[in-house]
Amino acid sequence: MTHPTTRTYWLEHAWLDTNVEPGVALEVSDGRIAAVRTGIEGPPPGAEILRGLTLPGLANAHSHAFHRALRGTVQVGSGTFWTWRELMYSFADQLTPDTYHALARAVYAEMALAGITAVGEFHYVHHAHGGTPYADPNAMGEALIAAASEAGIRITLLDTAYLSSGFGQPPNRHQLRFSDGSADAWAERCSLLKERDHARIGAAIHSVRAVPARELATVARWAEERRAPLHVHLSEQTAENDACRTAHDCTPTRLLADHGVLGPRTTGVHNTHLTDEDIALLGSTGTGTCMCPTTERDLADGIGPAVALQRAGSPLSLGSDSHAVIDLLEEARAMELNERLRTRTRGHWTAAALLRAASADGHAALGWAEAGTLEAGALADFTTIALDSVRTAGPVPRLGAETAVFAATAADVRHTIVGGRHVVRDGAHALVPDVPQALAQAVEALRA
Repeated sequence: MTHPTTRTYWLEHAWLDTNVEPGVALEVSDGRIAAVRTGIEGPPPGAEILRGLTLPGLANAHSHAFHRALRGTVQVGSGTFWTWRELMYSFADQLTPDTYHALARAVYAEMALAGITAVGEFHYVHHAHGGTPYADPNAMGEALIAAASEAGIRITLLDTAYLSSGFGQPPNRHQLRFSDGSADAWAERCSLLKERDHARIGAAIHSVRAVPARELATVARWAEERRAPLHVHLSEQTAENDACRTAHDCTPTRLLADHGVLGPRTTGVHNTHLTDEDIALLGSTGTGTCMCPTTERDLADGIGPAVALQRAGSPLSLGSDSHAVIDLLEEARAMELNERLRTRTRGHWTAAALLRAASADGHAALGWAEAGTLEAGALADFTTIALDSVRTAGPVPRLGAETAVFAATAADVRHTIVGGRHVVRDGAHALVPDVPQALAQAVEALRA
């Protein structure tokens, strides 16, 4: 993941937390930023030149890699989240370690092309059909870790406990692949996973409907003992809230709080349908919120109370989730624009705040606190966006953050550097020669 030599990158423009600075030199050594020098009018001798606006690498805090196979297919006709889920199961049924590796490698390469340098993979397809473990019980997780390495990005594998079809009901025939039978068996299996330079291991509770209340503390304790990230789908659908109240006479957020799940290393994904008490619980415990606006609107989930959550103390991050599109700039833009539609008021976050959600705060949610900034000591993970495309030409460079968030798309990414190494150069992936073809072949293999 790291580049063994020392080198200098000259950034035509760079976003340094709050301001866009012209002429910035980054000295990189052993995969980290060794020094940041501003006011450098021209490239130093031997420096690699990055024209445009350079940002810290983007963190995709919530991904289901195999959902990328559904793109386009699930846009036919109408339906609900629950009808969408049935189609999703049909693709999950086709996955093997080999086919999942091929698809994830292509999906993570697509992420690199979009300026994403780290992904949080919410991984729950663990076993073969019928729930039979593979010879390597973590064959599927290892396939994802290898795929990220080959695509040149970092990964936090959020190994997911998924034990029930809903509040005590046994897994259905599709979900048998997801279940370890108990939280103790889940913990035993995922304890075998090993971290690598590019990979960290976290935990996930799929949802309160998929992990019985009596098992929640086991997953939370596993993550706490390892100081690992812990993620959970939370209140994405009103039906989940209603079922939780019927089963436990409380909201999903309260149930998680009562079983020790909430806390500063925990991130609730979606956090859409919350009560005022839920918001206060999440904020007071420092539990994060990962918003996935393109998926939330694609599935007609609703608009979550992101402003209220942040004000209460819940840090915000962003994810592409089902990969209706893979574009963290679009996710950042959508979070603001959704709130404008909901409130009919503009300007809930600055462009800088939205970029932090897509970079530093996303990395923190994934356990990569040393990434997501352009400062000495940080991992040398950054991305450069063109300021001369049909979308970005015109604004003055000092408004580069606003241009990136409110005009640019993933198509404007020109370079992605991870650990000081070019993964994307001039819009082309350096490790996966033909990403569109790799995607098409991997998706076709699942359809077949």
